[in-house]
Amino acid sequence: MAYKDLVRLVRDIYRSEDFIPLHAPRFDGNEQQYIAETITSTYVSSVGLFVDELEQKLSAYTKAQRAVATVNGTAALHASLYLTGVQRGDLVITQALTFVATCNALHYLGAEPIFVDISPVSLGLCPVALDHYLSSNAEVCDDSCIHRPTGRIIRAVVPMHTFGHPVQLDELVSICSKWNIDLVEDAAESLGSYYKGKHTGTFGRFGAISFNGNKIITTGGGGMVLCKTEADGKRTKHVTTTSKASHPYEFFHDELGFNYRMPNLNAALGCAQMEVLDSYLHQKRELANIYRQYFSNSDFMFVNEPEYAKSNYWLNAILAPSSEARDEFLKSTNDAGVMTRPVWQLMNRLPMYEHAYKGELSQSEFIEARLINLPSSAPKVTL
Repeated sequence: MAYKDLVRLVRDIYRSEDFIPLHAPRFDGNEQQYIAETITSTYVSSVGLFVDELEQKLSAYTKAQRAVATVNGTAALHASLYLTGVQRGDLVITQALTFVATCNALHYLGAEPIFVDISPVSLGLCPVALDHYLSSNAEVCDDSCIHRPTGRIIRAVVPMHTFGHPVQLDELVSICSKWNIDLVEDAAESLGSYYKGKHTGTFGRFGAISFNGNKIITTGGGGMVLCKTEADGKRTKHVTTTSKASHPYEFFHDELGFNYRMPNLNAALGCAQMEVLDSYLHQKRELANIYRQYFSNSDFMFVNEPEYAKSNYWLNAILAPSSEARDEFLKSTNDAGVMTRPVWQLMNRLPMYEHAYKGELSQSEFIEARLINLPSSAPKVTL
């Protein structure tokens, strides 16, 4: 592998001889104007027009019935699982190849994960592996999916759209329906990604989006819950704003709630970012095409979007021919000031989740040992 050629390619793309990060935010729209308006209004905290506007923009963009802003993506997923009915002692099926927040969100509720393998097509939860695990380890009793080894309820399935590549949603929806399990999508990385023409995060009962600083657009910190029904949307808004009953001055909270409100200052940033999202998606697709062409005659394989989907290509990725080649690639590029990174360590290798139930994870282990993420910020110039 000619690492110097790749480093030069990346520097040419970003027109920079400085350190090239993995994914940096861009602020070249109305961000400063909207933030200044927020400061002038004095409504910089959890009350303000930009929060409502951002929720409306996300609902319209994704065609979700309702979108509810939260303080970050983990809070969005935690609230989604809570509203699904996940509680202490429950089990939740997810993938081992994911960011730790996926598992932490269910753990906060006292639930435990079951890890199922990923698909080589999407790098997300594999429907074949899911169906096999359930057929071997579960049964439906009194409308609940029961985990036979423990007698505990499997309450939800949480696929994550890895790097913005949508999982095989038709199959997962069908399996969840068959086994009476709620589907909650971890769409943290997939704003702007579509499965068969429909936006990710809108197939399950809830979908959770992240606006962290390294996502395709950012509110600094922030998230959004996409809700399938208006009723779920109304309750999500209530629960994530401390479950305070509406009243001009009295404080009465009618159920357990969370202080997960997105500040208006952050929402102002998000509204400006939404205005340029489509241009970022176009630029990132052009970037993916350049990487695809560069690695077309290489031992390193570019990770393409699935045929059934349109990905936002949040993070571009390649697969090295071996773990040794991966390590050499990572060291050479990072030493040259171009940030690349391996994928997350599998969740079942972490001390918090090493005793979790799991199926066979050969695909997850194969990808973990070989995957490399490449610099993926939306370029500032036309490629």
